[in-house]
Amino acid sequence: MRNTAAIEHADTLVQEEKWHELRQLIGGWPEPEIADLLFELPAAKRAILFRLLPHNTSSEVFAFLEPELQNRLLEDLTVEETRRLVTNLAPDDRIHFLEDLPGEAVQKLLNLLPPEELWKTRQLLGYPEESVGRLMTPDYVAVRSHWSVAEALHHIRVKGQKAETIATIYVMENRWQFVDAVPLESFVLAHPDARVEELLTREGVFLSPLADREEAVRMITRYDVFSIPVVDARNVLLGVVTADDIFDVAEEEATEDFQKGVAVTPLKSSYREASLLELFNKRFPWLLALIGVNLLSSTVIAAYSGLLEAAIALTFFMPLLLGTGGNTGSQAATLVVRALSTDDLDLSDWMRAIGKELFVGCVLGAAMGLCTSLLGFWRGDWHLALAVALSMAAIVVWANLMGAVLPFVLMRFKMDPAVASSPLITSVSDVTGLVIYFWIARAVMEF
Repeated sequence: MRNTAAIEHADTLVQEEKWHELRQLIGGWPEPEIADLLFELPAAKRAILFRLLPHNTSSEVFAFLEPELQNRLLEDLTVEETRRLVTNLAPDDRIHFLEDLPGEAVQKLLNLLPPEELWKTRQLLGYPEESVGRLMTPDYVAVRSHWSVAEALHHIRVKGQKAETIATIYVMENRWQFVDAVPLESFVLAHPDARVEELLTREGVFLSPLADREEAVRMITRYDVFSIPVVDARNVLLGVVTADDIFDVAEEEATEDFQKGVAVTPLKSSYREASLLELFNKRFPWLLALIGVNLLSSTVIAAYSGLLEAAIALTFFMPLLLGTGGNTGSQAATLVVRALSTDDLDLSDWMRAIGKELFVGCVLGAAMGLCTSLLGFWRGDWHLALAVALSMAAIVVWANLMGAVLPFVLMRFKMDPAVASSPLITSVSDVTGLVIYFWIARAVMEF
């Protein structure tokens, strides 16, 4: 990040409309910081500053802007400026921008592209949303296995200028058949007369263009590589997925899981760009649905009103028991959901995970029940202490088990396990916890 003085200087130059000095000032800034500066500017000054940027820089900066700001910026550019901007975008960045636009707007922008870029873009747009095919870039460097290292290096120097990355070089056979991925350093360190096929390990991993983009995140993380090739059913190399794109996907997926985890439908844009109406619409339906679940709690309380009148001290422990049950269930659900999302667990591990959480729940229930029994003695007699202790143990065990089971059930039905959110677990735990508490209390009080 720029220091405060540099940012304040930039703001001053914008206010004074000293564009030439501003261009010189931000000339060495990284593209994300220029994008942040553009976000803070009024529309008219934003367009002026954007026009002052070098063509290559403006395309890079544009890729870092939020979709809403990208759309507003394009409205201020001429047709020729728009043509140049969209053409200079990297294919994967171009797809990321176009997939959020209405069909009519996409078609207008596609008509501005030169034939080669148009073919690349239409090919990538043909893959399903959130697939690896939408994420990959066709700009990579490939060499033939029968070439010498010297020939390969010459080819890399010629073609590497326009490639997304040259950290990894892809080795091909006839008809673009993928053979292996070889680090650039292997070419640099090898003898110039050696053959490319001598550098092969044939341990390269690859993806299908139809695979979900989360699979790309898992493979990049698991194999600790900078890029992964994408091949079709005939083993033809179609493109590569790079780590910088994966980082963006990982952030988006984590954000979605966090939002689902607190019963919010994932936002389509960033929070900063989201309108008040969108924030309302994403939250209200969930809150309304949870009200329906919570109404069951009042129904249970009404059904046991006679018991509460006979032993008013039971009401003192309702918030304690229900809160502990909700917290326990949320803990278990969070641990299991995260393990599933990072491939630490998969669907076949359900029995092992549930068995582990059942044991942990029993130990937690016994410890919490023992602690709570002391409060029962303080508020009443041994009947109350026993009722509260047994209820606490049973609620903790049940809530912990429910928090572990629900993510697997959702995953079994092809639903996102992140939906097993804290509010949902808490609401269901409240209803079942009340039933457990009143049933045990009645049995103990009548003993």
